Amino acid sequence: MSFRWYGESDPVTIDKIRQIPVVRGIVSALYDVPQGETWPLEKLRDLRAAVEKKGFVLSAIESIPVHENIKLGRPDRDALIDKYRRSIRNMGEAGIPVLCYNFMPVFDWTRSNMAFPLADGSNALSYDDAEILAMDLSNGTEGLPGWSTSYDAAELRGLLDAYRDLSEEGLWENLGYFLEKVIPAAEEAGVKMALHPDDPPWSIFGLPRIIRDEAALDRVLKLADSPNNGLSVCTGSLGAHPRNDLSAIIRKFGSMGRIHFAHVRNVKITGKGSFHESAHPTGSGSLDMHAVMKAYSDTGFSGPMRPDHGRMIWGETGKPGYGLYDRALGAMYLSGLWEALEREKGGHC
Repeated sequence: MSFRWYGESDPVTIDKIRQIPVVRGIVSALYDVPQGETWPLEKLRDLRAAVEKKGFVLSAIESIPVHENIKLGRPDRDALIDKYRRSIRNMGEAGIPVLCYNFMPVFDWTRSNMAFPLADGSNALSYDDAEILAMDLSNGTEGLPGWSTSYDAAELRGLLDAYRDLSEEGLWENLGYFLEKVIPAAEEAGVKMALHPDDPPWSIFGLPRIIRDEAALDRVLKLADSPNNGLSVCTGSLGAHPRNDLSAIIRKFGSMGRIHFAHVRNVKITGKGSFHESAHPTGSGSLDMHAVMKAYSDTGFSGPMRPDHGRMIWGETGKPGYGLYDRALGAMYLSGLWEALEREKGGHC
């Protein structure tokens, strides 16, 4: 069981995370390296040392961003991919085993409301297609909810125009080109690449999004048939669309040994293209979390798993989705399910 930590500036300090009994791993990143630059070996070693000093293992890096020019297939992509390959090799040298990344154009995970009020008095991240369509992009990404690279109005317009000329198949071709170049470096470095699905798993702002269902995940693995080419399965991302059978997805790719990282959270689907995040237990949302955890247990999953976005509860403020209290409850709930499932089959926890 792992926990996302945003480094020394995170209000959820690593000393607070130590007080969650079940957490053994930390998931983090380097937050001061510009997009497209190589991640320095010494900084990766320093990050690992800081985590290990507190009694944790650095179980995954999340994420080394993929530059937009790689996704767009622009002429400088080879130089950018070379830097990405060096970052992967430096991860291997630093002894960090898993790299989570995504191939979402322009915007990372996106929400329309960062503090949607729930009936119990807490608040959570929410998404509604109608609210997204009504957003004004004329000033760039400033003020938009969600974690995205900051672009001014001209930069954002240029990117949106460029992607309008790129079909979904074109984006698939660029992902294949990227994987063809980086997976051999990952094999040499002993690093498992774990592609995160699009969140939400459908197009936003007219941008192509391709990593959204079982068929897409299957295609990703076939682009580079290597055990180092794997997946981050995020139940909240895939589960936002009711067509996605999460336990079937986990069983299929887990039995192949190609799930390298697990994000586990619940969402409440409230309509077509509309959902809000919820507490982790099954009864709080639309997803069967027992079935999810049973699929992981039955397929022998042994990689890092973390409770994903949490609500803001008990008056906590901070980075939306990444407070301490609800994610700590999620870690305990998921570990309780895991212990019960492992005991049922005579295993160890």
